[in-house]
Amino acid sequence: MDIDRKAYGHRAPERPELSRLADLPEEDKATLVRSGIDPDAQVSGSFMLTDSSTVHCDCSDPNVEVLPMQTAMDLHDGLKEYSWKLMEKESDQVDGGYFIRSRPGATVTYPLQTCLYLAEDRSAQDVHNIVIAEEGSTLNILSGCASAPGVRSGLHVGISEIYVKKGATLSFTMVHNWAEEMAVRPKTKIMVEEGGTFISNYICLKPAKDLVMYPTATLNGQGAVATFNSVFLSTPGSTIDSGSRVILKAPDTRAEVVSRAVSMGGKIYARGHLVGEVPGVKAHLECDGLILSDSGLIHAIPELEARCNDLEMSHEAAVGKIAQEEIEYLMARGVSEEDARSLIIKGFLSLDIMGLPDELKRDMEETIQKAGSEGAM
Repeated sequence: MDIDRKAYGHRAPERPELSRLADLPEEDKATLVRSGIDPDAQVSGSFMLTDSSTVHCDCSDPNVEVLPMQTAMDLHDGLKEYSWKLMEKESDQVDGGYFIRSRPGATVTYPLQTCLYLAEDRSAQDVHNIVIAEEGSTLNILSGCASAPGVRSGLHVGISEIYVKKGATLSFTMVHNWAEEMAVRPKTKIMVEEGGTFISNYICLKPAKDLVMYPTATLNGQGAVATFNSVFLSTPGSTIDSGSRVILKAPDTRAEVVSRAVSMGGKIYARGHLVGEVPGVKAHLECDGLILSDSGLIHAIPELEARCNDLEMSHEAAVGKIAQEEIEYLMARGVSEEDARSLIIKGFLSLDIMGLPDELKRDMEETIQKAGSEGAM
């Protein structure tokens, strides 16, 4: 879907800096927690961009570097090795972003938190991020993208270039919590070197009106691994077009792409694309959809592309409704019909992701409970 940028012409005022995320107004803190960001959690570092202003950037672990993008560009000679090397530069309009780098061989004990926040209604936010997991390091990032209370519409374009060096492990969990009229365009490319591991967890249970994303990981070194896990819930009026692509370019590389999609009346296009370029690679793609409303749409689009022989790639795709016998089985054990539907949806979405705040988990439970209630209508 094309975006009319003129519809998002409001310019946000400059936002004041905060020494702590805990100093945010209570309603903003509550929104952050529902987006996977806990202002009071013990973390290695944190970053927050509100509209086009870096309002907070802090790092307590010497094993990792967290900086606003412009600061990193100034300190590191323009990041010539990394900036716009994976992604083609489409525009000079960048409102901000973050630079994160773990030190070689370091294990960053606590997660890093990043938040991209839209607080001005009918405005646009253009972000450029760079993440580098240096050789042999381990890094865990929790990223929350959200709109503030009172914001109904806006545009978010988030461009991320991610580098996983030799033997490094990067786990990246993203939670989207957008207003109902938002247009969202995350664009991400990942390069994984020999023996590196990239793990992506993506959650979107509060869908925007129009979300399009298709992150691509290239496994460029022997034994590199990429895993994508995604869960979506689409409500009436929302369109989610999302998927993951993995290009396996080196021997013994492995990839797994798993998506779970639930439509309560919205449209979901669940894509997945595996490209095997050399012998000896293994990859699996799984797309499952659950429709709770006759007005909903789920279009699963799994693709396997083999460019040589002697490789293993497979896919599974299934779309359907909640089986009546599953509901009856739970009801026979004293569970109400509404709770039975909620339990089935919860199990289907597989939301057991480590590191999420308890309040976010409760918010997810409420969303799922609502989906079970409306699915029974």
